[in-house]
Amino acid sequence: MKTTLFFCFVSFLGMSQLSEIRNQTKYNFWLNLPETEILNNQPPVLIFLHGRSLSGTDMNKVKRYGVISEIEKGRKIPAIVIAPQVVSGAWDPEKIIEILDFVQKKYNTKTDRVYVCGMSLGGYGTLSFTGKYPERIAASVALCGGGNISDACNLAKVPLWIQHGTGDRAVPVSESRNIVQAIKNCNSEKNLKYVEVKGASHGAMESVFRSNELYDWLFSHSLSAK
Repeated sequence: MKTTLFFCFVSFLGMSQLSEIRNQTKYNFWLNLPETEILNNQPPVLIFLHGRSLSGTDMNKVKRYGVISEIEKGRKIPAIVIAPQVVSGAWDPEKIIEILDFVQKKYNTKTDRVYVCGMSLGGYGTLSFTGKYPERIAASVALCGGGNISDACNLAKVPLWIQHGTGDRAVPVSESRNIVQAIKNCNSEKNLKYVEVKGASHGAMESVFRSNELYDWLFSHSLSAK
């Protein structure tokens, strides 16, 4: 009953308002609902996973860069956006799927149009989550991260856009190269788009979130189209 009342209150505040959701799932998260017309017509879901510097319990950190920052600057994203915060350590795919299930029980979303993107620690989290639940994810973008080789053949089932700067001193480009090669060994690049940005530093990859290309590419995919 409390959960129902909580979401009624969020809905009352406005369909395009960013809301902080605490103590409902194992990760606290930001929830951004699209405009009413989109929300009432089975919107897709976009999950944003932040990097290590945004970890902790101060949810405002998650606004510093990435998808939530873009929303606050005025970008209209035609999807329900979920942006959890990890307190410390690596992202846990089971805790992320808990949030997705929680939101999809409340809102009538497109179950074949769930997308994930993340940078650095969030890049690792994106590939870890996608590798564990490939049947739930329509497409993913991982920036300057890496992945577990054991997930490669599951990752090969999902359209992926992996990007890394060759000048990255925080996470070496070899991390992306290794998982990319493992994915290629599974399906010969069928669903894979890999870009190395010559000379780009770790932080420089944040600019990808400010490009229309990222969102256009993600939203062009659906599970039903595979």
